[in-house]
This record gives sequence, C-alpha cells and structure tokens, in this order.
Amino acid sequence: MKTRALSLILAAILVLSLLSLAGCSNEKIQIAVPNDTTNEARALLLLEENGIITLKEGAGITATKVDIEENPYNIEIVETEAAQIPNVLQDVDYAVINSNYAINAGLNPVEDSLVMEGSASAYANILAVKEGNETTDKIKALVAALQSQQTADYIAEQYGGSVVSVVENPGDGYDSSVDYDALAGQTITVAASPTPHAEILEIAKEILAARDITLDIQIYNDYIVPNTIVEDGTVDANYFQHLPYLEDFNAENGTHIVSAAAIHVEPMGLYGGKQSTLDAISGK
Repeated sequence: MKTRALSLILAAILVLSLLSLAGCSNEKIQIAVPNDTTNEARALLLLEENGIITLKEGAGITATKVDIEENPYNIEIVETEAAQIPNVLQDVDYAVINSNYAINAGLNPVEDSLVMEGSASAYANILAVKEGNETTDKIKALVAALQSQQTADYIAEQYGGSVVSVVENPGDGYDSSVDYDALAGQTITVAASPTPHAEILEIAKEILAARDITLDIQIYNDYIVPNTIVEDGTVDANYFQHLPYLEDFNAENGTHIVSAAAIHVEPMGLYGGKQSTLDAISGK
C-alpha cells in the first residue's frame, strides 16, 4: 500500500510539474507601445520588420493591436501613453519607446535599444504653425535657423545617431527673403517638448539673437496643448511632433495646423525590460 501511495504521489508531482511547464510556455510576453494612433502603428510596424508579429495585409500607419494577424511568440501588446512608457519598462518584458522619451529617461537609443527603426523619414519631426502663417517672416526666419548647418552639426554631435537631421542642404541660418531689420526687437514664440526639441531650439535662439530677434521657447510635456495654443494663436509655432500625428490630430479636432518644415527624425527603439535580450521573441 505504501508503495502504491508513493507512486500516486510521484505521479501527482509529475503531473503538476508538467502543468507548471505548460503554464510557463503559455505565459504572454508583454510589450508596451505608445497608445496614440500613429505611434502605435509605427511601433507595430517596427515589431513586424523584426519578425516578431505579422500585421494584416494593408495595415499601415493607423494599425492597432487588433490588426495583428500572426503572433507566434504570444505577445501581449500593452498600450501606454508614450511619455509614460519609460516608467513602466521595468514591469514589462519589452517596450517600444520614442527616442525623445528614451533620452529624457536616461537611455541611450543607440547603445541601449535592442533594435531600432531603419529609415523613419516619414516620421520626421516638424515645425508646425497655424495654416496661413507658414510664409510669414517670423516663421521663415525660424525655419532658416532650424535648417542651418549649425543646427545640423549640433544634432549630430549631441545625439550621436539617436536624433538625426533630415535637412538635405543646411544653410547659414538666414533666409534672404526675410526682412530681418523689420523683425528686430520682435519675439517669436514656440512650444516644444523638452528633449530634444527645446535643446535644438536653443541653437536657433542664438542664430536669431544675432539679428536682435528673441525666441521664446515654452516647454510642454504633452501632445495636446502645444497644438491647441498654435491653433488659437497663443504661440507662433510648435516643435514636437511628426506629420502623421499632426494630420491625425487635425482630423480628430478640426484644427488647421500645417508643417512649415521638417527638421529631424527620432528613430523608435525596442528596449528590454524584464528581458535583456531578444531571445524570448526570436525563436532561440
């Protein structure tokens, strides 16, 4: 009887062990992604490019997690406000983070990300203004300063590939069609996120100051207010977003904001949280 009881106990232990192993193999791998429409799609496309998921045919810059067609690694997409993703990184297996938020959180996108976007020119960050103001001297002067060689050099030296200038032919910082004498003594106001936009604007500020023009840089940590205050005329421009996001914002809010110029791109990266390598999502 004792032998039979021992056998039953051992059998039960074996069954529990097998169930435990089965449970482990079915555990979901959590990946946090931005929850705004265009950046979530961008994150999902990055995962697809690296063979982690497959999206439905035709899913593009408005894709969401419901557009995932194949999910071989049992991924659970955790939609999170973009600015908060670095704060939840330790609680998920992986996270896709915009470079500006990664840098602000002390991460080095080039060194710390497990994978990064290749060509992300469609998501170049822009200087945005109220429609109709893009050809004013104030805005043309600011564009020229942001598209200068000084600004391009600063981006390359300061961010080492984490932020990349998209200006093909940087100038000297000034626009020959602008009446700088008439602008002397005036102030240009621009809303920006802290990193890297406000930092880059400091270079433009120096260029404009040489012509006695003041650049008032107002820092915001969200994606809503900078657009609303451009729309209502509180500020002249903003610098924090890419065009797909702006177009989606205009469609949802009835605003009339346009791009005055493309300045730089911030490649998205996939970062490890609980996982330190890609092994859990690479079939190894």
